[in-house]
Amino acid sequence: MTVMRSIRSAALVMTMLLSAPAFALAQSAAPAAPSTAGGPAAAGGAQARVEVRIKQLHAQLHITPAEEAQWNQFAQVMRDNARAMDEAAAQRAAKFPTMSAVQDLQSYEQLAEAHVQHLQKLIPAFQAIYDSMPAEQKQVADQVFRTSAEQRKQASSRSH
Repeated sequence: MTVMRSIRSAALVMTMLLSAPAFALAQSAAPAAPSTAGGPAAAGGAQARVEVRIKQLHAQLHITPAEEAQWNQFAQVMRDNARAMDEAAAQRAAKFPTMSAVQDLQSYEQLAEAHVQHLQKLIPAFQAIYDSMPAEQKQVADQVFRTSAEQRKQASSRSH
């Protein structure tokens, strides 16, 4: 019963993470499912994905020269979070072959907790730039994130 609760908790955390804004997901490595081997999918993992996402968001959000300093702070938080998630995933992968099932779930929980901590750093960084945007640009940002969430939802429904 406790194991089932742990699995349900992990599933709930993943559901919440999958419904988080696109920038949040892009800035961190997706943890492996509790019953599979961990580790980044490729060398650089989240760090490589985050650089692509930073450039993509910069263009989509029409970041102006006046917003560049705040944007750079936000982008740095994304980079720092990605680096930390890559390191955590690599550590999990190194330990994975000798983990018990309970240790596997615990390590997965640690990754999920790290993800939440990274979101807690990322949100204020994005809030600062968002608050400085004119209304029209905020509408663009809202639509960018809404579209991204809809795409994730569609992709998730196709994979199930």
